[in-house]
Amino acid sequence: MKDITFTVPCYNSESYMERCIDTLLSGEERVEIIIVDDGSTDRTGEIADNYAKNYPEIVKVIHQENGGHGAGVNAGLEHATGRYFKVVDSDDWLEESQLQKLLQTIEQWDKSDTRVDLIVCNYIYDHLYEGKAKRMTYGNVFKENVVCGWNDIGRFRPSQYLVMHALFYRTDVLRRAGVRLPRHTFYVDNIFANQPLPYVHTICYLNLDMYHYFLGREDQSVNEKVLMQRIDQQIRVTKLVSNCADIGKVERRYPKLANYLTRNISIMMAISSIHLLLIGTSEAMQKREMLWNYIKNHNQKLYFKLKRRTISGLTYLPGKFGAGITLAGYKTARKIYQFN
Repeated sequence: MKDITFTVPCYNSESYMERCIDTLLSGEERVEIIIVDDGSTDRTGEIADNYAKNYPEIVKVIHQENGGHGAGVNAGLEHATGRYFKVVDSDDWLEESQLQKLLQTIEQWDKSDTRVDLIVCNYIYDHLYEGKAKRMTYGNVFKENVVCGWNDIGRFRPSQYLVMHALFYRTDVLRRAGVRLPRHTFYVDNIFANQPLPYVHTICYLNLDMYHYFLGREDQSVNEKVLMQRIDQQIRVTKLVSNCADIGKVERRYPKLANYLTRNISIMMAISSIHLLLIGTSEAMQKREMLWNYIKNHNQKLYFKLKRRTISGLTYLPGKFGAGITLAGYKTARKIYQFN
């Protein structure tokens, strides 16, 4: 069995996918790379096939009709044979030296028969064109190199949460959690990052600067203008994430995880609310009201927690004055944390 399956969903990625795949190849035959050509119309499929031809023991290629990022992840998970599963977007890349250290650690766990359901590593917000980078770490949440459970974790900082870029899930955990992402929908990485968490019993944080998360393309989904254009998809995913887990049930066993899940839903609600405010039309204000009413109607306990005890409540302040406070806070946070 391979140690890690890397799935690389690609759509018209010819100009940057090789940078990504070349870093994954540094894992050699201990890794499996599944390139999913998601209905590309450029040379993406040809480039992928060349990799499979040159590295037949490592690279597999799936060609499929366009279904969006979620469909690419689904295809990779369906065919994965590795012990761990990692999604790497085609415009991102891994630090090769750090990948080697991870593989060495997995080998040590194998020798000691240690099961780790979730590996957490650092990631880098890489503003490559501007020559700027911001490192995101988790040393305040998890003890480094210590296998632990949810009841052992510390407190997350406001800018800190578990995103797809930081996570290596065991493949069997993802399958047991029933992860299946919606097609033709952006922002589904939030579902992937959160739905499996209640199925995770052991976690290990490795202080490795592993994943370079590229920021800077004008068409990137996290670009503010693009997100505003795709706000309906952001709202859809926010609703799906709010229903990913029975937080009351999780709270009885893992109260710290329940707090984290609530906090993450709060962040997603805040993102949706803020970008609807940025759009500013009467239709956008109606969608903002409908989103909050959706949470209220489906889970009143969650609704009141979000409104009264979390950051998302500050994005749902009444009137124009409240909207102004929300937007001013958002612009300040964006400048500090450089998240788009």
